[in-house]
Amino acid sequence: MHKRLAFIDTLRGIAVLSVLFQHVLEVIVQKHPTGAYYWTFHDIIGYYMNFGRFGVVLFFFVSGFVIPFSFPDSATPVRDFAISRFFRLYPAYWTSIVIGLATMLVLDSTVFPVSQVIANVTMLQTFANIPNLWVFYWTLAIELLFYVSCTILFAMGLLNRRFTAVTIVVAAALIGTVAALLIANRTVSSLMEVGLNLSAMFLGKIVRDAVIGGKLRWVHVAGCTLLYAIFAAVLSDRRFGGVYHENFFYSYSIGSAYICAALVFLVFAAFGERMAWRPVAFVGVISYSVYLMSPFVIVWVHRLVWFGDGPLGWSAFAAVIVALSILVSWTTFSLVEKPSISFGHRFRSVRRRRAALEPALSTQGAAE
Repeated sequence: MHKRLAFIDTLRGIAVLSVLFQHVLEVIVQKHPTGAYYWTFHDIIGYYMNFGRFGVVLFFFVSGFVIPFSFPDSATPVRDFAISRFFRLYPAYWTSIVIGLATMLVLDSTVFPVSQVIANVTMLQTFANIPNLWVFYWTLAIELLFYVSCTILFAMGLLNRRFTAVTIVVAAALIGTVAALLIANRTVSSLMEVGLNLSAMFLGKIVRDAVIGGKLRWVHVAGCTLLYAIFAAVLSDRRFGGVYHENFFYSYSIGSAYICAALVFLVFAAFGERMAWRPVAFVGVISYSVYLMSPFVIVWVHRLVWFGDGPLGWSAFAAVIVALSILVSWTTFSLVEKPSISFGHRFRSVRRRRAALEPALSTQGAAE
């Protein structure tokens, strides 16, 4: 097995804490009087930077760094990859659905249509144009698209070709930028946003190809990052620009989220394990559970206890949310996520040969 990279887990931790920070501040500014701080909050999380989108895009970069290299050297690599992804994603996701449904039933007496619940259980609801049970599930559809894309490229023998990811990012950036400039259509903008998210993932692979094995150079990374940044800025302006409607989505905040996520990822990839911070890396290890469980922790805490308005009360609220989210997520990780991953290993075929570390990582290991 490959060893985990602590700096990758640190990035995951930063990503999920950024999402949590966004969600907590949104509750404060939407549900409570914030007085003179009202527009300060909006500037922090809506006008200049959307930390939720920043965290999500950082997750996408990490997926691009890791997932294309997750196909095992076995007799049936595609099958084994699919099995590992299934047991990695679905059991924790189903647990989140159960907790979410119970939360809404107990606190608000809300019952969702059976058809919507069943569609969400498959994680394919977005592709069937059925609403997510909760908004934050939207990222999972992008992950699935990336897995399918990598599987197709792997089956065609193209995934690990030197310039495959470069070609994808360059083509997506050029087509997406032109489409955003010339076509004023909401559906087209939505499709281009999917392309931008997938571009972030393939850019993550380009970075890995540069820092591990030397298949690409930093000039390739720089060129692709520049095109990606232009794509992100133009699309964000077309899709979220205009009058700010206090919904935390504006061209500056979304564009800066995509670009800053790229810059942070590049810095961490360039310095490697020197950027690892063990406490945040621990949060990164359980980050999938944190992402899935923390929204319901926020709902319960906000409904049952409030520490008062003002900086001290808000800080206490945020601290309790973070602490309980980590505790609950560590529990679901230990009881559901980790055992499910181990159980999935039973169904994988035997490796053709013993796995070895890639030469360029002989001192630090490769990411899982």
